[in-house]
Amino acid sequence: MPEIADFHALDRQACLRLLGEAPVGRVVYTVRALPAVLPVDFLLDADCSVVLRTSADSDLVRAVDGAVVAFEADEFDAVARSGWSVVVTGRAALVTDPAEHRRLTHVGPGSWMPVRNGVFVRIESDMVTGRRLTGA
Repeated sequence: MPEIADFHALDRQACLRLLGEAPVGRVVYTVRALPAVLPVDFLLDADCSVVLRTSADSDLVRAVDGAVVAFEADEFDAVARSGWSVVVTGRAALVTDPAEHRRLTHVGPGSWMPVRNGVFVRIESDMVTGRRLTGA
């Protein structure tokens, strides 16, 4: 009989530490009342917000600016049956401050996709939840 894996919730600090180490995540938003999920590279900023970079005229910007969205990152090992998942929920907004835009241009995330007229989207970390599964 297989052993049962250990599954437990993570506190906010553990979630943010894991999120800061993740190379890619998924922004979850709504398009025409339907859920949409887009994988993106990101930066966990010093204020614990999630920052993405995209084109100013992208569908993503139109869908998320001012909306409450979720952002998820994870890591799993199928062989070891272990991993973690962290979800950040909060309001998304374009970064409009010129000084902040310049700072993020130097330290912020790049983009795997070609970016025209790049903008940054910040997702506030109003709610942060996570879970870890440790294999048997």
